[in-house]
Amino acid sequence: MTTMQLRFLATFLPPSWLAAGLASGLVLASPGVARASQGSGPVGRFSRAVVAVGQPIDYELSYLHDPNAEVVFPDSLAAFGSFEYVGRRWLPTRTRNGRSLDRAVYHLRTFSLAPVQVLQLPVLLLHGASDTLRLLPPVAQVRLQRVAPTLYSGDEAGPPTLRTDYQELPLAPAFNYPFWLAGLAGLLALGGGAWTLYGRRWRQRYGRYKRRKNHVYFLTQFARNAERFTLSRSAPLVERTVALWKNYLSNLEDSNLTSLTTKELTEHFHNNEDVRRALRATDRVVYGNLLSEDAQEVDAAFQRLRDFAERRYEALGSS
Repeated sequence: MTTMQLRFLATFLPPSWLAAGLASGLVLASPGVARASQGSGPVGRFSRAVVAVGQPIDYELSYLHDPNAEVVFPDSLAAFGSFEYVGRRWLPTRTRNGRSLDRAVYHLRTFSLAPVQVLQLPVLLLHGASDTLRLLPPVAQVRLQRVAPTLYSGDEAGPPTLRTDYQELPLAPAFNYPFWLAGLAGLLALGGGAWTLYGRRWRQRYGRYKRRKNHVYFLTQFARNAERFTLSRSAPLVERTVALWKNYLSNLEDSNLTSLTTKELTEHFHNNEDVRRALRATDRVVYGNLLSEDAQEVDAAFQRLRDFAERRYEALGSS
């Protein structure tokens, strides 16, 4: 106010009103108080003005306060709105000219498609044990940068018209490998389980069947050789019949008996009387050429060898 204006007001206003008005005018015009009111709250800002979807961005929150004040900054559980919390970094407190500056940098990212996204994190100012003041900084905003091309411009009413003149092409049937492999694995598992449960019984049955089949074949061949010997009285036929008997017992007992001598065979069968007498009779015919005198004894030897083979077959079949 100028001196002329003061004189004009003093003419029409009481002195008490004029003093009060001048005092309030001086307070409002004081530059120190204006700066305190403007810088008393926290400040939040983004590190850049544009961000893409999923791209990291930093949000810095700072607060200039009295060094004796207790200040609490937001942690990872704060409400970050459309942003996703990634991490944070605390900066050391700086005190200058009786004022302390605390700062924290929050590492964020967003997956929202909103064109403009805002964030406002509060700062808590503690007064004693029960009083808390919540200070909000000005709203910080960031624009979303779209990187995907638009399908159509804003002037068009909708997406482009799809073509309808396409022709279907026949596809060759493909072999369903996963289906058949799964079926094969199931069959193998089923077969493995059945073999585990019944494999031993099946092997025993097959072994009995195979022994019975070999026994019938042996009896048929042995009877045929004995009948031929009755007609021909041939020493080579006697030798072939004894070899047939040895081969059958070798397969029946799963041992090599074909290369054993008469003495070794007798000892192998625990000096069995029928084996000893039968093999001695056949040896005299094969090696001693005494066929004319021992023809009937050879017939008896064949019968003893056959009876012994049947007894061995029955003994193994019952075990």
